[in-house]
Amino acid sequence: MRIVLVGPPGAGKGTQAALLAKNLGIPHISTGDLFRANISQGTELGRRAQEYMRAGELVPDEVTVNMAKDRMEQEDAAGGFLLDGFPRNLAQAEALDGILRDAELALDAVLDLEVPEDEVVRRIAGRRMCRNDSSHIFHVDYTPPKETGVCDVCGGELYQRDDDREDTVRKRLEVYHSETEPIIDYYKAQGLVTTLSALGAVADVTQRAMSALPAKA
Repeated sequence: MRIVLVGPPGAGKGTQAALLAKNLGIPHISTGDLFRANISQGTELGRRAQEYMRAGELVPDEVTVNMAKDRMEQEDAAGGFLLDGFPRNLAQAEALDGILRDAELALDAVLDLEVPEDEVVRRIAGRRMCRNDSSHIFHVDYTPPKETGVCDVCGGELYQRDDDREDTVRKRLEVYHSETEPIIDYYKAQGLVTTLSALGAVADVTQRAMSALPAKA
């Protein structure tokens, strides 16, 4: 089973990707993990990516595509994979099609997680992190701390990351609409897309996604 998972920031792609991959017994391949692995292992692709990242520039499609290709060719991905964050634009989607075509393979499904824009902003802008430990995460609406601005776990100060500020979130959404959303139409033309609501309990969203997959899953 070869799957692409798409959706705006704050849709819960990372959470759902990990759960779906576990349920299906296939590797979860995310762009962030690809970058981290290649950089930590000191690969040529990792060194090239790091140069762009240090300069504050986007990593070119060619580097990202080749990282994804290398990962998809590893033994544990022979029976399938779930892609999260890749492809992020039409050029990458076309490159992925070429890679799969050369290997005489094809995608089985594209799952499009749909969340209203105001909900995306609410989810991300409401997050607060502990300065002492970034794994201590709260939300002003959904999981508020007992004392405003104070971490329940260690008593550290809670703060809002710059990336989580509303103006930044809306800019990220603009990028998603202009760069990533077009791949949904691209895959719709291939009859691969199922759009499903990412609202509600995590387990409910996972069940919707599993039910949307082709029967051979």
